[in-house]
Amino acid sequence: MLGLLAVFLYFTGWIYRWAYFSFFQLEITTLDLPLESFFIVPFQVFLGGFWAFAKTVLAAMVTVFLIQLTIGLLEPSRWQVIGNPNSLQSRLIRFTQKLHRSGIVRKIRSFADLFPQPLRYEIVIVVWILIVLFWLARWQGIADARQDAINDTSSLPVVTLVTPKDQLALGRKPNDLLTNPPLEDFHIIGDSGLLENLRRQETTDTTINPPRVWRLLIERNGWIYLFKTLPPNPAPDERPYVLVIRESDGGDQLLILSPETSKPASK
Repeated sequence: MLGLLAVFLYFTGWIYRWAYFSFFQLEITTLDLPLESFFIVPFQVFLGGFWAFAKTVLAAMVTVFLIQLTIGLLEPSRWQVIGNPNSLQSRLIRFTQKLHRSGIVRKIRSFADLFPQPLRYEIVIVVWILIVLFWLARWQGIADARQDAINDTSSLPVVTLVTPKDQLALGRKPNDLLTNPPLEDFHIIGDSGLLENLRRQETTDTTINPPRVWRLLIERNGWIYLFKTLPPNPAPDERPYVLVIRESDGGDQLLILSPETSKPASK
């Protein structure tokens, strides 16, 4: 029983992480996340807030209903119409009998008959639990990623990355934020327009509307993932720009994290 519970927890955590990082166009298998973290994430899925808990309760009720419905379809209908044939109960019984005689239900029942009855029921229970956990974790993962991607609701830290000059094609000199650094020593493959667009947006600026803010998504195995937050009420298919930067082997990079953007210095 504990082994099956561990499988459900890991499955939920993996789907949540997959949905969350897919929102930022990252593949979870490239991040090499610690195994134990997948067993902790389900608490965010089930108990991360009032709505998360409400969806968990609703999902549990739906799961029980689907399991009972499926098990009922796997057994031939033994209900008989007794009394008034036009009553609501009699109509439901006739509908159930018609459903059991349908071709698709007969094929499902024939396939299920290949397994012993106890195993058959266990398969039904496990399959429906995994299906419901998949959608529950996916919905919560996308919802949390979207919340973190929007600047006004994000809980991820504001970031400043300081690197030596000429190490990155993107970036600004702290004493000259208006000048585009030269790119004579760099080459590109792909969409040159993305580089040009980002070259004008490397710095956080809260004086414009909507504010432009860079935040840290994750730091794993020598790679730093930064993204430019989305404005309030973005389009459903809008995704943030993500920069993937390799940490310097010499340790000559500076990464500054903050829970919020800096305030103008008082005079």
